[in-house]
Amino acid sequence: MSSNIDKVLQAAVDSGAVPCVAAIAADRNGVIYAGGAGAKVAGGNDTVGVDTHFRIMSMTKMVATAAALQLREKGDLDFDAPIDTYRPEFADLQVLDGFDGDTPRMRPPATRATVKQLVTHTTGLGYWFWNADLVRWESVTGTPNVLSGTNTIFTAPMVADPGTTFEYGINTDWLGKVVEAAGGVTLDVAVKEGITGPLGMDQTTFHRNADQAGNTTPIHLQGEDGTWSASEIALVEEPEYWAGGHGLYSTPRDYIKFQRALLGGGELDGVRILQESTVDSAFTNQIGDLDFPAAIETADPASTHGFYPGPGYKWGYGLLLNTGDIPGMRRAGSGAWAGLCNTHFWVDPTSGIAGSIYSNFLPFVPQAALDMYANFERAVYASR
Repeated sequence: MSSNIDKVLQAAVDSGAVPCVAAIAADRNGVIYAGGAGAKVAGGNDTVGVDTHFRIMSMTKMVATAAALQLREKGDLDFDAPIDTYRPEFADLQVLDGFDGDTPRMRPPATRATVKQLVTHTTGLGYWFWNADLVRWESVTGTPNVLSGTNTIFTAPMVADPGTTFEYGINTDWLGKVVEAAGGVTLDVAVKEGITGPLGMDQTTFHRNADQAGNTTPIHLQGEDGTWSASEIALVEEPEYWAGGHGLYSTPRDYIKFQRALLGGGELDGVRILQESTVDSAFTNQIGDLDFPAAIETADPASTHGFYPGPGYKWGYGLLLNTGDIPGMRRAGSGAWAGLCNTHFWVDPTSGIAGSIYSNFLPFVPQAALDMYANFERAVYASR
């Protein structure tokens, strides 16, 4: 019942767990729930909803991954090829093997990383907020993190040899560069021509127009007294590269179209963006005996809390996969991911349900927000 879902969202805002929230759910026939609670800007009167724009951050990754999968279907991108086949500069990257004082200790990787390892976060590339060595490397070298929007970020080293571990990181930004090289167009064009255009996702973009910018909720921060306020934190408006890892803005109503296309085996309303077998592979374990970490400690508490999903998770193509049913929620084999500013989505092919929930605040995954996400998902499944 939609009223029960409404109550979940409103309770989270009333308790101060989140500054605002919008959520949407769908089955293979269409949207089954849409709603929101809280002001778009803390202290304001304009309520967020499913047509509000959010920075979806790492929810961009599955879209960029779909662009790569389209090129693979065309025979223009070989997932087994070394990355430096398409981006020769990748061969310059080395593995960070510790520090001698403040001097990074570097060594060559044991093997050449492949495109598939980019897609599956097994190249050894990381992110600063979940890897203390990269925080230190950025500090001693004066190198900014990915949110700088500069190409300098592509000099960041690996923290492990390719194929040896799952290390969540800037892989999909590199994948965007590979997509550009293999497809011959910039990533924003590849995404628009191959995905957002065909699916009618006209509110999903790397570069907002004035109306979209005015409709975007700011990134909120919570004060010690529990009150939320809008911050000046923002993505770079004119970045040097289109970030396949985090660069998109979207609305819940727009992004659910992409989710429904995945739910439909690559097709939505007669428009096919991927072959069914390709979508099946995205929902299949692609990291073999490696595991998605059961616990990831934060290396930057201002950006994220620790993330503790527990055991039993794998990675497909762009998707976190749960290997067991979650009682009252998604079934085994569902695919999901999230964005750093607290947006989350899932696609459950077995139950035929997809949902997503959006706010924009930092740090990522506080327990109160995780509780809200779970309560929302349970309410969606209970309504069926």
